[in-house]
Formats: sequence, structure tokens, C-alpha cells
Amino acid sequence: MKERKNRTSLKELLSKEKGFLLVAVLLVLLPFIINFFSGSGLNNGITKYWEGQLINFFITAVFAMSYDLLIGYSGTLSFGHAAFFGGGAYTTALLITHWGPTFASKYRIVLPGGMDITSMIIFIVAILATMVVSLLISLLFSATSVRLKGAYFAMLTLALGEAIHIILKSTDLVNWTGADEGLHGVPVPAWINPTQHRLRFYLIALVFMVICYFVMRRFTNSPTGRVVVATRENESRMRMIGYNPVVYRTITFLVSGLFAGLAGALYSIWNMSATPTMTSAVTSINMLIIVILGGLGTLSGPILGAGIMQAFSLFLYDWFGARWPLVFGILFILIVLFVPYGIVGTWRLQKPKLENGWQQFKNLLPKKNKQRE
Repeated sequence: MKERKNRTSLKELLSKEKGFLLVAVLLVLLPFIINFFSGSGLNNGITKYWEGQLINFFITAVFAMSYDLLIGYSGTLSFGHAAFFGGGAYTTALLITHWGPTFASKYRIVLPGGMDITSMIIFIVAILATMVVSLLISLLFSATSVRLKGAYFAMLTLALGEAIHIILKSTDLVNWTGADEGLHGVPVPAWINPTQHRLRFYLIALVFMVICYFVMRRFTNSPTGRVVVATRENESRMRMIGYNPVVYRTITFLVSGLFAGLAGALYSIWNMSATPTMTSAVTSINMLIIVILGGLGTLSGPILGAGIMQAFSLFLYDWFGARWPLVFGILFILIVLFVPYGIVGTWRLQKPKLENGWQQFKNLLPKKNKQRE
């Protein structure tokens, strides 16, 4: 019985997410398609350029989805979400830069076949440390939500995020974090180096986005995720029937912060650096714009929003130069006015009406034919 249920749930998942899986397959094939027409090589020329653009999109999409868990599903507005992203980036960069070389000089971990996996162990430890740091920052933010709500909580998250931003910029930590300039030249292991192995890093980033999407989707569809959504709709009623909103808000913070931290870790490896701007309020607001653009509480919406933002920043800059944010601001206002629930959110609201209208149109066709006969 359990095997049948698992097969049924797997089939339902594949049928519901077939569009997303199709896009993922196309993204896997895209570098090979571009290389086929350009002939520049998979790690060179225009193929390498577009791989880089899409890597940035994949990481931003995961960051945006993590923010959607907070604002879209739990209804928690946070202006300090970049603290998780930057915290993950700095944790990974600091460990690889300062601890990694020391560990590699003292220890060499070699498999029986002669394969040296020291750099891989350093990378794994850095990722595990990033997860721990992200969870600790999440607990710090969630602890403040016990007494504060709404705008007061949003302002406090802004203060906490800016505090972390100021600490990372502090000249007292210049030997570690690089202060205002940030930490550059992170010695990324050769096997994952995005410059030497662009296609490999591209596929890793794509798989990372796909896995994060399905894990977050599983969380939102779980009983815990449904309680989180119900608490967003009516916290007093959920408290009355025995659910503690603080517990579920904390769980959401932990899951959201964990994925944001992992996105930051991958971003620091991609850029081989970690800078204070990654923890700034501007970064959080950019994610808010992306989520609103795609659709709150959809997960697929933030992915679409990240893609649109990436395209706008690329093409609008080529067309309008440094004035492109002004043009994007005008377009964003128009989108909010005419598509108030985001692109995916508005489509989901209008889809039943369109399907119903199409069905009524099809029902009319046989009647007309019969009357003619």
C-alpha cells in the first residue's frame, strides 16, 4: 500500500510540475544548443557568457524563493533577509580563504585509489558551517517575532540586517572580511572553479535550483506548511484551536534562512568573493520586488521574477545605460497596477475563468452545427 501511495504521489508531482521539469530539461540542453549554433565551445565565447548569466539567475531564484516562504506563505515582511544571504556567503568565503589553506597544509585526505579529496572536504565543511550560521541567524530573527508584528517587526528586521551589514564593514575586521571592499580572491577548489569549469558549475547551479524548488514545494504542501498558511490568514483562530504561531513562524524562518544562506554560499563561490552589499537592505528590497513581480506565495513566481529582473538588468542597461533602473521602475509600477497579484498569481486567479469561458465556447459549437443541419 505504501509503495502504491508513493508511486501515486510521485505521478501527481510529475504531472503538476511537468512544465517546470520541461523548462529544467531545456536549460540543461541550452549550453549545447548555443554551442551547436555558435561553435565557440562549451566553456568559451558566447556559450560561456550565457552560462554565466543563467548561473546568476539560478542563484537569485533560490534566494527569491526563500524570501517568498517568509512574505508569501507566512505573511512575514522582513527587510533583513539579505543577512541570511550575506551570512552564508561570508561563512563559506571565510572558511575557504582562512581555514582551508591551513587545514590543507597539515592534513591530506587521500582515497585508497589515490584520489586527493582534501579540497572537497574543506568545501563540505564550509557548506555545513554555512547551514549552521544561517540557522543561528534565523533563530535571532525569529526570536524578535515573539512580541513584534507587522511594521514594527519589519523595522526591527531592517535594524538587525543593517547591524550585521555594519559589523561586516567594520575596519576592526579588515584582516578577515576586507571591510568596505569585501573579501575577494576566494581560493575556490579547482573541481568547482566557475572560470575553469563553467559548464560544470552551470549544471551544479541548475540542479541546486531544481532541488531547492522541490524541497520548498514539499515544505509548503506539508501539514506544517499548511498551518503556516492558515496562520497567515487568521492567526487568532489558529491560536484558539491549539497551534502556536510563534513555533511555525520560527520553522519558516529556519527553512527560509537555510536556503538563503546556501544561495549566498554558492554566490560567493561563483563570484569568488563576498561583499557587504550582499547583506544590505537594498538586496532585501530587490528580492521583495522580484517576489511581487512574479507572485506572492507561488514559488514559481519568484523564479519567473528573477528571470525577468535578470533580463531587464541585461537588456535595459544596453538600451538605456545607467538610466535603466528608472525605466524598470516605471515598468514595475505598470505591472503592479495591471497585474496586482504578480504574473503567476494573476494567471492562477484568471485561469479558471479562462478555462470556463473556453469550455462554454466549445459547448456552443455543436449546437450551431445542429441548427444548420
